[in-house]
Parts: sequence; C-alpha cells; structure tokens
Amino acid sequence: MDILLIAGLWLDGSAWDDVVPTLEALGHRPVPLTLPGQGDGSASATLDDQVGAVLAAVDSSSEKPMVVGHSAACTLAWLAADARPEKVAKVALIGGFPSADGESYADLFELKDGVMPFPGWGPFEGPDSADLDEEARRSIASAAIPVPEAVAKGVVRLADERRFDVPVVLVCPEFTPAQAQEWIGAGDVPELAKAKHLDFIDIDSGHWPMVSKPIELARLLAAAAAED
Repeated sequence: MDILLIAGLWLDGSAWDDVVPTLEALGHRPVPLTLPGQGDGSASATLDDQVGAVLAAVDSSSEKPMVVGHSAACTLAWLAADARPEKVAKVALIGGFPSADGESYADLFELKDGVMPFPGWGPFEGPDSADLDEEARRSIASAAIPVPEAVAKGVVRLADERRFDVPVVLVCPEFTPAQAQEWIGAGDVPELAKAKHLDFIDIDSGHWPMVSKPIELARLLAAAAAED
C-alpha cells in the first residue's frame, strides 16, 4: 500500500528516514512529504498550500493510500480524509488529534518575524521527550524549520461528513490508549468521537517515535495498513 507520511511542526520529509526502509521491506511504498513552508524555503506558505500538497500526493497515488499524520499534522491527514473520503483508505494519527472545523491549525507558540520557530525543549520536558538522548535533541532542534505564520494561524475547514466513514488508527506514544479514549469520551476530540471505525495502538515512546522507535513505528504502521 502507498503510505503518505506527514511529519509535524518544524519537520520535513527527512523525519521519516529511519522509518522508510522497514516499511519498504514489509512491502509498502512510503511517501514522505515535505510541505510548502517546511522544507521548500517558502516562508509565505499557507495552510491551504500544505493541504494542497497532501491532496496532490493522494491524487497521484496509484491506489487508495493510508495517510499518516504526526502531531499537528494529524489535522492535515484528517483534512485529506475530508477532501478525498473516497480516495483515502485509512488515516493513521501519531501523537495528536485533528482540529475541528473553525479552529486554528497550530497557533501554539510565539511568532517572530512571520514564522513560528522551534521553541526549544522546555515546553516538551517530561513524557514528550524523555526517550530522546542529547544527540537526538540536537538533531531535531538543528534541523527544525520555522513554521510560516499563515500555516500556524490557518483556520481549519471541514465540510464532508463522509470523512467519518474513513477508518482511523490512533497511535498513542506519550499518552496511553486509555487516556485517549477518556479525552474522546469527554468531548475533547469531537472529530474522533464521530469516527465510525477507530482503533488504538500503543507504542512505548515519546512524542517523536519516528526518531526514537522508527522500526517499531514502521511495523505498527505496516500492520495498520494491512488491516481491512
């Protein structure tokens, strides 16, 4: 199966470098995406530009792909299901939840000169980053690409109720499936509360399993892709 891989804030397609070989070895075709404004040098990119890049990848797939979103990009994966419900086989969400219609995409940290730079490790101390050694932290921080303001503050627009028919698997790294189910049940994640086919997968890692547990993550994604 084609597996489109969308990394979260500040990351480009190279974030999946250690995941790709295992997915290929397991018979899938991984397609890591580098989004407009997060790897192509365009600080003027918008959320619509990023959605367009994801949809172009969906449309160019020779089969119905599984769309994988990490962290904030879980919303991008969900927007793909909304725009192409008949073309997306499954959505896999890693360490994040899709925003609802009308919410901002990722207006989370301080903006400087029209971009949202990586804020350092302070906001991510604890379970998010506990499994990252100093080398991994330096690597992520040094490669971090400031997110354009028009992406971070972009407004999410969802329109097609058929998105709730698309199967979803939620990969739970720094939180447990039980916690995720509790949040969804409490109404904190309205989009997933309406999903008709929702599975949970636990992975013992922090927020960046593609860095700390790439082989295990690849195997979990391959297994999810193989399920009907």
